Amino acid sequence: MPVIARLVDMTQGPILELGMGIYSTSLLDVMCHEGKRTLISYDNDPAWFKENQGWESDYHKVHFVNNYDEADIENTHWSVALVDHRPALRRIIEIKRLAPHAEYIIVHDTEPECDRFFRYSKIYPLFKYRFDYRKCRPHTTVLSNFFDPKNLFGL
Repeated sequence: MPVIARLVDMTQGPILELGMGIYSTSLLDVMCHEGKRTLISYDNDPAWFKENQGWESDYHKVHFVNNYDEADIENTHWSVALVDHRPALRRIIEIKRLAPHAEYIIVHDTEPECDRFFRYSKIYPLFKYRFDYRKCRPHTTVLSNFFDPKNLFGL
């Protein structure tokens, strides 16, 4: 949550959420509400989609996809993209798709021992900048080819 809040607060453009959740969807919606900032959320789990469908508004679009290949994520330049969806091995596919289209990509569950599930080590070399937030678990990593995220965290 601290990483999401900081990046949303320090940027101005559209936000993408891949994989809706109890905390992320509500936080992103609240942070985008006042300025009616564009927020697009996708999920392929019918239960999570139903749980979060109530957040739909003029600025927040909530989409169900059977497969993330259906998610229209490459036709927008995103300020922030949160990658926290299932199945686990699908995450690196979307991260690759977003690499040239998102200023900051927030990647969830990046503890080294989780690499066997997510294979993030395969996509890290695609990015010029990487910041690992390790103050709490699960760990979070911010990737970018545009800006060094360390600057936003005072490092």
